[in-house]
Amino acid sequence: MNYYQYAKRILDTEIAAISSLSRKLGQAGMKDAFKKSINMVLNCKGRVVVTGMGKAGIIGQKISATLASTGTPSLYLHPAEAYHGDLGRVTRDDVVLALSNSGETEEIIRLLPSLKKIGARIVAITSSARSLLGKHADVVLETGYIRESCEWGMVPSASTTALLALGDAIALTVIKNRKFSREQFAFYHPGGELGRKLLKVADVMRTGNRHPMMNQNRTIREAISAITKSRAGAVSIIDSTKKLVGIFTDGDLRRHIGKDPSVINQPLSKVMTRHPTVIQADKLLSEAFRILRDRKIDELPVIDAKGRSVGMLDVQDILAADIV
Repeated sequence: MNYYQYAKRILDTEIAAISSLSRKLGQAGMKDAFKKSINMVLNCKGRVVVTGMGKAGIIGQKISATLASTGTPSLYLHPAEAYHGDLGRVTRDDVVLALSNSGETEEIIRLLPSLKKIGARIVAITSSARSLLGKHADVVLETGYIRESCEWGMVPSASTTALLALGDAIALTVIKNRKFSREQFAFYHPGGELGRKLLKVADVMRTGNRHPMMNQNRTIREAISAITKSRAGAVSIIDSTKKLVGIFTDGDLRRHIGKDPSVINQPLSKVMTRHPTVIQADKLLSEAFRILRDRKIDELPVIDAKGRSVGMLDVQDILAADIV
């Protein structure tokens, strides 16, 4: 057996299944059904409940997860478990996305009367609109007959690939029409790479007791005490309106006290760095890292639109956020 040729034949069969489905989606009836299903999801006041048995159920879990992670509340409902109490998860405000290649799956079919009583709307993805599932659904996305990739034409493969692709088409079309943003996607993926890349300065900056602020007439000794208590690397120097006028860092302390130990009794106005490099809280953390790296500094004061001090960003905060 030529493994490569056989594997290629399988892949070609699955590619053909998706291509066939793509052409079918362009047909008038399917196009109208797809539009209706998208509008049902967009206007859904509850959740999109995805259900399917066997391999279709596994694909359904992925579709549900994609919807949930992109701003559409969704859950997967195992049809067998639904018949034994989990049906209580479904409400009349929900849209049920029912997956069955044959449209005759027993566990799905026996749920239909209960779903109808609840009042949830049903979108069926099945090979035939004439199947039991197709006849009782509110909208039918008819995939047509899809021959499986195996030599017997029985093992769910090409059909599940097409089902997954259609599920992605639904979820991503919903995203497009919701105008779902990268920032919103990152909100639902705080532990992912994109979530980290889209972190804002405000998400990690030091505030409150971790961000010492004082007037420029206070002494260096007092600044040292504030830095020690807060375990910060700098003090923000502000005026009476909290507008940032300078910064004093532990690095400044080492440089000055090395020359004259008595300097600790001097006011901060004598040694502070005036007009320091700053950043606003709504800027990306990656931009802050670039500034710290290019300027070769460890602390970056954070200000609001009026120039008032609102926080301090330390290079260690960025390292802890794991964006570099």
